[in-house]
Amino acid sequence: MRERIYLSSPHMSDEGYEMQYIQEAFDTNWIAPLGKNVDEFEKEFAAKVGAKAAAALSSGTAAIHLALKAAGVGKGDIVFCSTLTFSATANPIIYQDAIPVFIDSNYETWNMCPKALEQAFEKYPNVKAVIVVHIYGLSAEMDTIVEICRKHNVPLIEDAAESLGTYYKGQHTGTIGEYGIFSFNGNKIITTSGGGMLISDNEERIAKARFWATQSRDPARHYQHSELGFNYRMSNVLAGIGRGQLKVLDQRIIKKKYIFEFYKQELGKIVDIEFMPINKWNEPNYWLSCITLNGKVRPLDVMEILEKENIESRPIWKPMHMQPFFMDFAYIGTNVSEKLFHNGLCLPSDTKMMDGDLEKVVEIIKRLW
Repeated sequence: MRERIYLSSPHMSDEGYEMQYIQEAFDTNWIAPLGKNVDEFEKEFAAKVGAKAAAALSSGTAAIHLALKAAGVGKGDIVFCSTLTFSATANPIIYQDAIPVFIDSNYETWNMCPKALEQAFEKYPNVKAVIVVHIYGLSAEMDTIVEICRKHNVPLIEDAAESLGTYYKGQHTGTIGEYGIFSFNGNKIITTSGGGMLISDNEERIAKARFWATQSRDPARHYQHSELGFNYRMSNVLAGIGRGQLKVLDQRIIKKKYIFEFYKQELGKIVDIEFMPINKWNEPNYWLSCITLNGKVRPLDVMEILEKENIESRPIWKPMHMQPFFMDFAYIGTNVSEKLFHNGLCLPSDTKMMDGDLEKVVEIIKRLW
């Protein structure tokens, strides 16, 4: 069987930047959850995206959890959340004993629909926070969403787990709301194998998040804890990987865009195929190249024919309001996210793919028409 073509797998730098930082951690015997790499990764990441402060954490999920806590979300509070996302966006709402209300997408962005968000505020005026997600590297329509949140005096949390390097009108996604979160899971555009980052221009809140993430250990000679804490800090070794990966982020975005444009050139003329929306104000990172199918050929047909050739693909996210665990919670929308899920498909978008791999994928897909 031919070597597998992945959807999006880890891609270490050719220059070996990651090993330089990892080696330094080993040479200094500093492989604990804190250290120089963690401190520098936070500084370098904040500088890269244009934020005042950052906290390196064990996962993007942990970052969302602490963002909700920093925003004051607690038991019984309502949190509006994009429905078209991975469960890691919504789970921390439950961690805080809060109540999610899921907001539909629109076709223009595939992300949170501002009209649905406004309708949600009309129905649920007492809201503690809003979580907007930038799926697949596509930015939500942030001007309108920010305006709505400010009008209702509600903090906005951006789940930019999939959109590191994406710009909205010249500004990095994740830096537009009060808090931004990023993921460095193995399939993301850069990876630390596992990890996340919480950013904000509120340096005091980020300092507090670091405190919570380090078991809320008080500054005492003995071990003392006055607040509930979490074991959420990033390892010094993984932070070293992150520092090296950050150096090649721009290269990865260039390759992701090349992959998307290759697919669009080769498949864009097929009437039944429509590509994810790229707006003039949006400079995506093209994390995954996604399409919708509007004819007799269905996403499962494409996934199965690719899988026979050892090529990985994936459905579009199944909306949270359709998930067994979350389906009893409120949902505001017109089922756009459901239609995207039923018709959508993520094509292999691995930055290690060569032209021959891309040609193979395209050739296989074209057999279905």
